[in-house]
Amino acid sequence: MREGALDLNLLIIRLRKLAAIAARPLYRRAFLSHGVAPAIEHETVLRQLDFDFVADLGANRGQFSLVCRRLRPASGIVAFEPLPGPAKIYRALFAGDPLVRLHECALAPARGEMVMHISGRDDSSSLLPISDLQGRNFPGTEEVGTRRVMTGPLSDFVTTDQLPGQSLLKIDVQGFELEVLKSAESLLPRFRWIYAECSFVSLYEGQALADEVVAWLKAQRFELKGQFNPTHGRDGTFLQADLLFTRI
Repeated sequence: MREGALDLNLLIIRLRKLAAIAARPLYRRAFLSHGVAPAIEHETVLRQLDFDFVADLGANRGQFSLVCRRLRPASGIVAFEPLPGPAKIYRALFAGDPLVRLHECALAPARGEMVMHISGRDDSSSLLPISDLQGRNFPGTEEVGTRRVMTGPLSDFVTTDQLPGQSLLKIDVQGFELEVLKSAESLLPRFRWIYAECSFVSLYEGQALADEVVAWLKAQRFELKGQFNPTHGRDGTFLQADLLFTRI
């Protein structure tokens, strides 16, 4: 995809979001009160899933949780966001909602602390160093600092009896997907779907690429069902996509 086409695609996405915000009272309140725009690019996938519980890993300001709340208003949500700024906005967005819980930490196999590499756009921050390729393709996402954050496995925060039969695991953790999945391994049989952003090139140093994630999940009896929201670099290179897996 050429640079001009890429810019046009981003403009179309922004216009669609503005239209959704104008049309939906929930989205409009979130945007006007907290500056949070819904992640409507995921609506097509989420409408197909009859989920009743969501684990939102890498929740940022609540963009994905907001869409889940509109499509499935009775679903429970447990969210994880390690950075205090976005976490504060998330809490304000869902204040008073008894079905939503937020943990201000990152998911990792080991309990303790790790260094978060802070991006100029905080939703591109990662527990892995940010590569030059990320910065070249997404200007403004270069590393601007670091911060120590709390970490732990998903089982420290969620038990099997808290996961109903129609649970969705969403992962958007900027290259740390495989480690997050390993942290949740004991709970994976309780999830029906996994929806993860995965990379096909190394945007973060030492990250597992999409084929590794697919192979690992296949061993855990999850089948790849679809690929959505592809992202291309300014030279046309296929960079990322959201992958949907279903438990076999």
